[in-house]
Amino acid sequence: MRNFKAVRILLFAFVMLAMSASLFAQINIAIRIGPPALPVYEQPLCPGEGYIWTPGYWAYDYYVNDYYWVPGTWVLAPQPGYLWTPAYWGWDNDRFIFHEGYWGPRVGFYGGINYGYGYFGNGYEGGRWDHDRFFYNRSVNNINVVNIHNVYNTTIVRETVINRVSYNGGNGGINMRPTRVQEEIFRERHIAPVPAQIQHMQAARNDHDQRASMNHGRPGVAAVPRPGELHANPILSREGARESNVPRPGNSVHPRDLPSHERPAPPNTGNAHWDQKYRQQQDKMYAKEDQQREKLQQKQDHDHEKLERQHADGGRKQEVEQKHGQQTQKLEQKQMQQEQRMQAKMQPHGERR
Repeated sequence: MRNFKAVRILLFAFVMLAMSASLFAQINIAIRIGPPALPVYEQPLCPGEGYIWTPGYWAYDYYVNDYYWVPGTWVLAPQPGYLWTPAYWGWDNDRFIFHEGYWGPRVGFYGGINYGYGYFGNGYEGGRWDHDRFFYNRSVNNINVVNIHNVYNTTIVRETVINRVSYNGGNGGINMRPTRVQEEIFRERHIAPVPAQIQHMQAARNDHDQRASMNHGRPGVAAVPRPGELHANPILSREGARESNVPRPGNSVHPRDLPSHERPAPPNTGNAHWDQKYRQQQDKMYAKEDQQREKLQQKQDHDHEKLERQHADGGRKQEVEQKHGQQTQKLEQKQMQQEQRMQAKMQPHGERR
């Protein structure tokens, strides 16, 4: 019995050491050639309240053995009080490991990489939450104060960046390790990148012009106002982005603007009972989503009628449209998550990974 207890203690100690060693190497992407330098770009205008800047980064596509640039973009926080910890590459023994970004109450370690616009290597200086409202630091963000009033100005004193190193450790990398507080932050409750961010990354991966071998470290699209708009909003300078938050075709401001549901092909697994169950669950989910869209549309139509009765001016109407756009995008993200959960739940047991 004593020997058995001793073995259990040794195994427990071994597991804890392994967890500690791999704490900041959680993503199974590892290569031996470091990513290119960070490109220089202008931050697009913030599209509305509640959006938080997520800096661009180099990702890697194993199918083509090449890095590709995922443009920086503004993303709606998944819930009030949550901030974004950027992804980064770090050298570990004999290879580079990719550390995925995440949402959480505090900003954790991101390799000491100076991504700019508030992410200067340690923490975040671009804004802060006050209850359920996010306040933007205008000294480091591109904000239109006509539409966003919750702003402040705090000048950030920092050293001039000579190079734009995009990885931690290794030959020529940033020499910085996580502090004890940052290790604690990593162990806190997190939210993975939201569906809009995942689709944004996939769009960049599918664009050949974003590959390092094609653009030689200078991607044509380095930053966009919203996720996935790699070609809808190619102008990246501050002057060219002044009107990016004005509702226009291509931006879903109201539920009626959302594209119709793209249903996957009907399942044909050979199990007729399971296929029928999947179709029934799918029809039920889409019917519920249509009801959610109709309910939100009715609410927004009521807002429009109220504005007309009040003879509201253009500024007030624009504020309401901005709010409607945020409501619609939140609904769209929620429904995307519902569809992904349903697909994972209804996947046949033999096909689960």
